[in-house]
Amino acid sequence: MGVLNNKEDYLFWRLAYFFVSEQGYRIVQLFDNQKELWLERLENKKAPIIRLLRQDLDWSNTMQRDIEFTASNGEKVRKQLGRGELSILNVYISQYPPVDEYEFRLVRPFIFPQGNKTSVSSVLITRDQYEEGFKSLSTRLESEVSFPVHEEYSEQDVNAQKKATLDFAIQSARKEKEIFTNGKPFFTYFFMIIQVAVFLLLELQGGSTNTSTLIKFGAKFNPYIYDGEWWRFITPIFLHIGFLHLAMNTLALYFLGPAVERIFGNLRFLLIYLFAGISGVIASFIFSPNISAGASGAIFGCFGALLYFALIYPKLFFRTMGPSVITVLVFNLIFGFTVSIVDNAGHLGGLAGGFLAAGIVHFPKKKKPFLQLLFLLVSAGIIYGSLLYGFEHSKTGGNESSTMMLAQEYIKQENYEQAYAVLTKYAESNQPSAEVYFALSFIEIKLGELKDAKTHLLKVIEMDPDLPEAYYNLALIYLEENDVLKAKENAEKAVEIRPSQQEYADLVQELNRLLPSSDGGE
Repeated sequence: MGVLNNKEDYLFWRLAYFFVSEQGYRIVQLFDNQKELWLERLENKKAPIIRLLRQDLDWSNTMQRDIEFTASNGEKVRKQLGRGELSILNVYISQYPPVDEYEFRLVRPFIFPQGNKTSVSSVLITRDQYEEGFKSLSTRLESEVSFPVHEEYSEQDVNAQKKATLDFAIQSARKEKEIFTNGKPFFTYFFMIIQVAVFLLLELQGGSTNTSTLIKFGAKFNPYIYDGEWWRFITPIFLHIGFLHLAMNTLALYFLGPAVERIFGNLRFLLIYLFAGISGVIASFIFSPNISAGASGAIFGCFGALLYFALIYPKLFFRTMGPSVITVLVFNLIFGFTVSIVDNAGHLGGLAGGFLAAGIVHFPKKKKPFLQLLFLLVSAGIIYGSLLYGFEHSKTGGNESSTMMLAQEYIKQENYEQAYAVLTKYAESNQPSAEVYFALSFIEIKLGELKDAKTHLLKVIEMDPDLPEAYYNLALIYLEENDVLKAKENAEKAVEIRPSQQEYADLVQELNRLLPSSDGGE
């Protein structure tokens, strides 16, 4: 009797071997009696879960009870996986079919009644009708299930097949595990410490939200980069603007960094992180004239590295971290596009940089010279082209926003000659706005060039007749020239536009006191 049963036992393990070795399924549960096996391959939409059962079925109601039991277990699996629906392929290996009517139980799937979200499709494979069972399996899987089957097998044959199946599954699991154990997250925590330390230093030196402090410590500032401070492509990675910015980026690095560093190893992670960070700063340099800083580009580079991992190991990626990584990435991108203060150019640049850097370094102990060389050449071309474009289009002489930022920085430092040179150079080759002319007039007042300041203020009023500061400063210049009437006329205009400004009203009162003596003198 034992010899006769060996064929079904062999079929059980041979089918299991077929699924794990040729179809890419993983063993998720092998019951203690070693007669029931659950397999998983979630990317297979037709049969993400396969359940194999080696049991002799005498009556069809026994089969029905087992199908209902399988559906109940499958519903628990569906909830654990968080899937909307789940299909289970239920395979019976039995010596003989049930003695009563059973075929109708195999025609259509059994739907778990609570929620109607888990379905169980069943296939019966018996000693004398295994070929029909194989055909039914092939139809359900949309993939041919076929291998030679003999009439009898010894117990050694069964044990050898079982060993081959379990060894293959263990070996596959070990290889997958090795991919996630290439390095401990040393640099992740190192960069987190650096971020916090630099933030505290900024706070002690004037504040992390202070523009002058940020520029002093290396924030991305286009005019200075154009003047040759290339190191500003690197230093912004370690600076953060405000505590919330630091907290968000440190938290993101804490969750993303270890996964990337374990997959790629320490040195590869270091290169990916820095390359992505620099790529983000370059993208920001090209597309945003604003001062910027932060590790966001490097952190988006971690997303990019994981997308490269998805490119090389798609099944493993989507079975493990894939859904959550893509969800968080999409959320961050949408957030970046909808919130104006976010430097989305830096994020996208970092994302692309992380993907390219991962392609250059590839994975530890796995070399792909041609692919890595291709990624290196593409990366070099993109970086070179981006820098060329950036230096051509982000020049101080051609970007008013950058020009004004640089001039204002010089003004804060009371370096009026430099501020004057920057604005004059811009005005000579462009069409300045009223803001530029007003800044020029302010600097000229500081330098004692009142005639030029008056000319520029008149130009400001011509371009923007509702700017009270222009009338006020013009009134002060006329007063300096002893033209009290014109001074009063401009001061009153400033009050008319902004009556709440006390210094404007005070100037009008002062000029009213001067007018009688002025009229008498005439």
